Amino acid sequence: MSQGKQKQASLQKTLNLPQIVTLYVGAVVGSGILLIPGLAAEMAGPASLIAWLAMSVLVLPMAITMGLLSAKYPSSGGVSHFVRLAYGDRYGNIVGWFFLLSVPIGAPILAVTGTRYLGILLHWGDGQTFMLAGLLLLLVLLMNVFGLQLAGKIQTIVVSLIIVILLMAIATSIPHFDSGNFTPFLPDGWLSVVQTAGLLFWCFIGWEAVTHLSEEFVDPERDAIRGVLWSAGLVALLYFGTAFMTVATHSYGEQLSSTSLSVMIQLSLGPFGGWVVAVTALFICIATANAYVSAASRIALALAKQGIAPKWFGLIHGKYRTPIGGLLFLAICFAIVLTVLLTDTVSLAQLLNLPNATFFATYISGCLAGVRLLRENKSGLAAAWISLVVTICLYPFLGWSALYPLLVVVLVLVLDRKKTSAQR
Repeated sequence: MSQGKQKQASLQKTLNLPQIVTLYVGAVVGSGILLIPGLAAEMAGPASLIAWLAMSVLVLPMAITMGLLSAKYPSSGGVSHFVRLAYGDRYGNIVGWFFLLSVPIGAPILAVTGTRYLGILLHWGDGQTFMLAGLLLLLVLLMNVFGLQLAGKIQTIVVSLIIVILLMAIATSIPHFDSGNFTPFLPDGWLSVVQTAGLLFWCFIGWEAVTHLSEEFVDPERDAIRGVLWSAGLVALLYFGTAFMTVATHSYGEQLSSTSLSVMIQLSLGPFGGWVVAVTALFICIATANAYVSAASRIALALAKQGIAPKWFGLIHGKYRTPIGGLLFLAICFAIVLTVLLTDTVSLAQLLNLPNATFFATYISGCLAGVRLLRENKSGLAAAWISLVVTICLYPFLGWSALYPLLVVVLVLVLDRKKTSAQR
């Protein structure tokens, strides 16, 4: 192998356990923490806490499955690499495109959602809000150009701030705890709890993102599963603590649900609490976007290596050893999606359904790979089966957006046919 090919094939190992944990937490704790606790409490009342506990337990097998696969088969291809090993190149490429075509839509939506919290406080128009969203995405792209060592350190700082702010929200609301807010405990029946659990699934998506960075773990066999367990515990505590105090202070209902975290903080901090939530939203935007941009740029690299994506997707920076081809692709997509949203060509709610569907398809594929690749690990095999059943049962509830992954399949088959024709 030539020196040039060796450089193209290698990524620098820079991620230790603390950075892995913060990447996981940053990927999972998204904008849902700002919105979902209040909506869940409105749907099922205090019984929504049962749904939070249930989902915290149900997603653990999914996280463990991804962690075990990352430890055993570290690769920048992430879930697509696992599927490729289990079922062949064609299926692996399809899953890679599932993920790659999720992030260019999902990250701008996240950025706009986060910056709107600040925009409302400053009475900004759409132009100023979208400009800030673009600047945040540019910051994340530049962080990844300079390498995961820098991005990982920044992620550690940002996630630490998010945790501190959420803990502050929980702590400052304790004086306003009222046990009377827990009765009636089940106002709308058990069906409402099941429906709430489906809503909560979106708060726990993100475990698949860090699998794409496993090639850059310093010690994947030791740290991949440890990173999953630590981060799963932190995420569950943050979510449940926030949800519990939302119910305990009745910071939901009567048009309060969508801003429940802000309402809860303002009980003790007053208007300053609104600024706290706005800053938290920006931190969450940066942390989540960073995790997904890091992952998507590496799946672009992996697909280029397979010959199923344009060659320039596989470009690596000569000095920093980072996948600048994938980052350039994302930058172009971000500009297009932000323009579409700014011009109101398509609404944010309509766009949101698309990455949700491809993320779901990615999870189902990863669980299928786990069923085959983790057969020698009894606990891993059980985790993969549980995750597979949960995701398949929830998939039909996506509605029309469930068709989007099918369009991705058609795209990959067309690219695969062109590749085969060229080889002939």
